[in-house]
Amino acid sequence: MTVTVCKGGLCDNAKNLRMGYECDSVMKKVSLTDLEIFLMIARHLNLSRASVELGITPSALSHALRGIETRLGLRLFNRTTRSVALTEAGRRLLSRIEPAFQEIDDAMEDLNHLRARPTGNLRISCGRASTRMVLLPIIARYLELYPEVSVEVVDNDALIDVVSGGFDAGVRLGERVEVDMVAIPIGPPMRSVVVGTPSFFEKYSIPRHPRDLLGLPCIRHRFPSGVVYRWEFNKDGEKLDTQVNGPLMLGDVGLMIEAALHHAGLAYVFEHMVSEHLAAGRLIQVLGDWCPAYPGFYLYYPSRRQLPAALRAFVELVQISGK
Repeated sequence: MTVTVCKGGLCDNAKNLRMGYECDSVMKKVSLTDLEIFLMIARHLNLSRASVELGITPSALSHALRGIETRLGLRLFNRTTRSVALTEAGRRLLSRIEPAFQEIDDAMEDLNHLRARPTGNLRISCGRASTRMVLLPIIARYLELYPEVSVEVVDNDALIDVVSGGFDAGVRLGERVEVDMVAIPIGPPMRSVVVGTPSFFEKYSIPRHPRDLLGLPCIRHRFPSGVVYRWEFNKDGEKLDTQVNGPLMLGDVGLMIEAALHHAGLAYVFEHMVSEHLAAGRLIQVLGDWCPAYPGFYLYYPSRRQLPAALRAFVELVQISGK
């Protein structure tokens, strides 16, 4: 598809010729690919992110954009080294073509549903805790429904770029998902709790306020990035981020629970992972009024457009499981 561009703007040159009119500048062609490039940049307002989704380098994308603007004779974006913003011409063009592209996307998605059963490979990046808590039960059901698909789960607590890492999707807490990703809930809301053994509290006093933790041995958590987690609390609108102290630091939530069961200190972990220990009395929860629920884990992926059949089927199963 091509769009004819004249000095006065977009026009139907063939219609003009039939009516005996002439365009007042040399006709220049803007292809469907050009419009797709423009639309992707307009959606992201970031050349690097748009280039990843389009599968080209940022320099190639910048060169393509300059070519489009040259052919149009209009600047579509104001660009600096730090930001990209639509011009008035860019906003007008976006408002006209975005609905049309959405119609095309919807039509392609309808065709996807007519394809054969999902086959191939599905790669998912997921934190260790979320793998155990929400992902594995869904994957087990998924493999029952689609035995032709092979699933690889890379459980790593590092914040990995799923696109550059070659993953189809990832699972993370909602607050850690990039804003340009499509994200859907996978699993219920979460709650973190502070726990210790009865023997621990025979030796140490029970904390009544997060500041009381500063005098107690706590099992600290270091992320793969090197950042040490600050325990987060919230009560009646008062939010506290507490840097606790303690002689033991670990990088896995499961090991933190084991260490707490061995009386090594207080642990701040997902409630779901210690529910059986709490019910059996092996662990005791404290500071419960400072530990409200929060949005849980999300499945996220780069785009809704033309999802591979294996990923589309997995997304649909996650949505059904959440109802």
